[in-house]
Parts: sequence; C-alpha cells; structure tokens
Amino acid sequence: NDEATKKTKEFYKDFIKGKIFSTDAKTAEMAKLTENSFRDVNIAFANELSILCDNLNIDISELIRLANRHPRVNILNPGPGVGGHCIAVDPWFIINKDPENARIIKTAREINIYKTEWVIEKIKNEALKLENKNHKKPKIACLGLSFKPDIDDLRESPALYIARKLKSYGYEILAVEPNIDYHDDFEIFHHDEAINNADLITILVAHKEFKGLNIETDFDFCGLLDVF
Repeated sequence: NDEATKKTKEFYKDFIKGKIFSTDAKTAEMAKLTENSFRDVNIAFANELSILCDNLNIDISELIRLANRHPRVNILNPGPGVGGHCIAVDPWFIINKDPENARIIKTAREINIYKTEWVIEKIKNEALKLENKNHKKPKIACLGLSFKPDIDDLRESPALYIARKLKSYGYEILAVEPNIDYHDDFEIFHHDEAINNADLITILVAHKEFKGLNIETDFDFCGLLDVF
C-alpha cells in the first residue's frame, strides 16, 4: 500500500545514490517481468535470424554487422538459447496471467527454447558423420557451461543442457568451464586439453578465456570467433 511504499522508499534513501521511483505493487512487479521479457524477445529475434541464415547459407555475423549500421537497429548476438533465473523464467509469469494476449512473449520463449534443441541436432548430425567416418563415437568438447559469459551461474543454462543431452546420447564430453572447479555430471577440463583431444569442438559460451584461442570449428554458437 502507499504507506509501505513510503517507508520502503525512506529506507532505501539511506544508501541508494540513484533516483528512487514509486509505483503500486502490481506495476512494480510487471516492470521487472517486462524488462526481462523485452530482452527475451530481442534475443529470440537474433536466434531466429541465426536459424534462417543457416538454412539460407548466409553469414549471420556479416548480416548483423551490416543491419546494425542502421542508427535505429541493434540486433543482439545470437546464442544457443536463453538461460538464467530471470530472462528464461520471468516471461512465463506474464504468459500464465494472460495467455490469450501474451502472443509475442510466448512465441519468443518458444523460439529460444527451440534454439537449444536446434543446436543439439546440429551437433548430433555432425557427430554422426564423424562416427560413420571413423567408426567410433567422437569426443565432443563443450566450451562453456554457464548461462552467460564470465560467470559461474549454471541455472537454466542452455549450454549445460546441451552438454547433458549429448552425454545422454553416449558421447564423451570434454566439458570446459573456467569459472567452476567441479561439477557432478562432468569432469572439468582446461580448454587446451579439451581442444587438443576433441574430435568435435563446440563453443557454447563466449567466456573471456576462450577469446584469442586458435580454435577451428564450424560450431561456434555464441559468436566468439566473430566480431560484431
């Protein structure tokens, strides 16, 4: 209520330097959900473009570079999906509240979920080709497990989901995550060891430790090897 809002604002004034805005509880909650849904929608546009470009044999990096020269266009870098405990979760609260009208938000969620499955299929198809050629299952390096670069947070991570799925198909996974030392499901490798021993290298998270490495792969799903 208004009294609670006033007291909360007074409390935060003691240590917050920025401007404090007041509104009703429903609008405040919706603002939080809206921020993350907006980001989800924009990521979905980039992810959908990456799928279209793959089908049309167009360089997605070149396309984004050119399109972003327009002063009012700012296409994001596509990735293997969307993770974290905010962007991947918050849109569902809006969708659940009004599923009939939350059409763009729902579609964006579906696109970003599909992108992760699409990545898995791309890797599986290449792995099958290598298996048929070499008569053994390939070792797959998964560079990155966290849900975004340079953090150790694995919640709702599409990269972790991809690595687990590939492991469930019987592939040996050389997992590389420089921000953690241990994981229940995977042995954590240094990137040099994984790159040198893998039959197939996949880049799932653009960690700073991976930038500048001599990596030859067609399976860079986060634009690490491209400059946007």
